[in-house]
Amino acid sequence: MKNRLKYGKISLRPLEPDDINLMYKWENNMEIWNVSNTRTPFSKYILAEYIKESAKDIYETKQLRLIIEHESKPVGALDLFDFDPYHMRAGIGILIHKEKNRNHGYATDALNCISGYAVETLGLKQLYANISVNNEVSIHLFKKAGFEDSGVKKSWLKTSAGWIDEIFLQKILIT
Repeated sequence: MKNRLKYGKISLRPLEPDDINLMYKWENNMEIWNVSNTRTPFSKYILAEYIKESAKDIYETKQLRLIIEHESKPVGALDLFDFDPYHMRAGIGILIHKEKNRNHGYATDALNCISGYAVETLGLKQLYANISVNNEVSIHLFKKAGFEDSGVKKSWLKTSAGWIDEIFLQKILIT
């Protein structure tokens, strides 16, 4: 299909109306809310509206969600957010939902794929990610994909165990 971006073992594709049950399952998984800063569940109605809105251009919505597929099966999602075409940057978040699908290189391939797309199609200079200091797996993933530490936000995230720092990582795509 021409509406897919491919890299290594994965392809990235836009959201489809048929993704509603998948999104409902992923967005309402309380085990991952701490990494997505989610605090309340999403209804199918809200998610259906989100999927409908996702058909709009990134320049209008300032965000883009893509489904990560391996062998035509969804394994996760990738988000570009805070898209800023003037400053040529966007934030990035990634999820590989099931534990069994992690550590297969899907997230690394997705980050490499979106980095190329960000430069070649969106004309971005950089991508950035905000990751809690205790999310060592994500920090390792982003650093492996070429992101570098740019700073620490002290006592930035409130958790049940107290306040923790958040790391700001950047990948300069073009110099």
